[in-house]
This record gives sequence, C-alpha cells and structure tokens, in this order.
Amino acid sequence: MQKLKDLIRGNDLVVAPVVFNPIMAKMAAEAGFKAIYLSGGTLGWVKCITEANISVSEMSDVALDIKAACKLPLVLDAGGGWGDPVHIHRTIALAEAAGFQGIEIEDQLLPRRVEHHVGIDHLVPTEFFVKKLKEALAARTDPNLVIIARTNARRAGGIEEAIRRGEAFAKAGADMVFSFTRNPEEVRMVGERVPPPLMTFAPVDGFAASRLSRADYAKLGFRLAASSGTAFAAMYKAIKQSYECLAQDRPDPFLGPGGGDAMMKAAQATCGLDQLLEIERRTMKEH
Repeated sequence: MQKLKDLIRGNDLVVAPVVFNPIMAKMAAEAGFKAIYLSGGTLGWVKCITEANISVSEMSDVALDIKAACKLPLVLDAGGGWGDPVHIHRTIALAEAAGFQGIEIEDQLLPRRVEHHVGIDHLVPTEFFVKKLKEALAARTDPNLVIIARTNARRAGGIEEAIRRGEAFAKAGADMVFSFTRNPEEVRMVGERVPPPLMTFAPVDGFAASRLSRADYAKLGFRLAASSGTAFAAMYKAIKQSYECLAQDRPDPFLGPGGGDAMMKAAQATCGLDQLLEIERRTMKEH
C-alpha cells in the first residue's frame, strides 16, 4: 500500500472520501480508494457541535479507531491547527502519534467561528499563517507526514488573494497547497499559478457532473481531492428515510423487502466477521 507522500508524487488525482468511523474506512477500501479524509466539518455535524467545537484530541481518538481497522493513508482536516505557532507543535505531534499521513491546516482565525459554515470566513494575515506553517514543518518528525496549507481567501477576499496566499504558502515550504474554489475557471487559475502539488475538494455531485474531469485536475497539478461531505449527506438521507418509514409503518423503498437483513450481512462481512469467527473457533475449541 502506497504512502500518501508517494501517491501525490504520481501523475494522477487521488480522491479521498470522507470517513469518520472504522466501517466507513473499510468501505472506502472496498470501493478501491487509495486514501481517506477525516473532515472536521463532517465530524462536527456528526457530533452536533460544528467544526468550531472539535478538539485535536477528539480527531486523534477517531483516527486511532480508524487506523486500527484500515491501513489506507488518512488525511486530517486540522482546521486552524488548534492554536498559535507554539501550539502547532502539539498538533503535529498528536497527528503523527495518531497515524495521520497528511494534515491540512487553514489560515483561519482562532477560535473558529460557526459562520464559516455559511460562507463567512475570518482569516489571519498571510505573514502570521506562514509562521504557523514554518513551525508545523519544524515540528515534523515523521518524514512521511504531508503538511498541507489551505486558504479560504477566495470567499473572504477573492481569487487573486487566494492565489497570492497559495504562492506564499508554497514558497514557505508547504508540501501541498489548497487554495479553495469550486469555480472551474478559478480552479484553472490556481493550477496555472500556484506551484504543485495541489489539493482541492471533489465536486459536490462527483466528477461525472463536473466541467473539469479528474484528468483535467491532474493536468493542472492537483494531486489530492477530498470528498468532504457527500457520504455523510447520503447517510443522513438514508437514515432519515428509514426512521420516518419505521415511525409511520411504511416499508423503506431504499432497502426494499428483505434489504435490511441483506445489508446487515454485507456490513458484517465488511467488518470481518468471518475472520473473527475463524480465530475464535480455531483457538477456543477446548474452552
């Protein structure tokens, strides 16, 4: 299995779907993905507290469970890095200890604001974030940890500011830069002007509905695309429908007749029930 550091040295765009528990990670591996992404935003919704209230230790605890079940490279959405340059050292240390192979740090003001989720971003000055980035690089002891510098400046100051910051982050030594925009023309501008390798978010409706294909992104220097919330949205819709059908004495059209049992058996297979049964039966015959 390739490390994230090696994957992004290739010529292809690596897509990393969001996971926030071990079975999601194993399902991602079954689907053929080569990396996975722990999103602070999505975990915030799962916990009903938003990303602004997620701690570094919470993210690390989730990662330990995921890494125990799945060996795919895991990327951490670290938000603003949980502090000033001095605090970044502990953030990096915990990320390494938890087994992350990538950490994405944003130029967001701390403490985080909830209104980030409605498109209003509060950014620190570029010069201050560069200090945090350099301390993250200095704190790294695992050479395989990919440090990703992200800016949401496109929403706060326009695409030119996002590109300017991306260029500064690359110059400061970031392993990968993420100048966030979903506009296809602006994506091209980022790819043409910010040094690769680059990170982005996968299109909300997937690459099949996107004006830019995976190959287009790869040609522009993008090497990592995180799908930050699509699987969570699918889970929310499926569970909401299941609960409503159960409460209203209606069959669930999503699962269909017998679908509940069939999917439960499929989930058990993903979890490795057969392997656990084999171990138990082989080792506990006389007990």
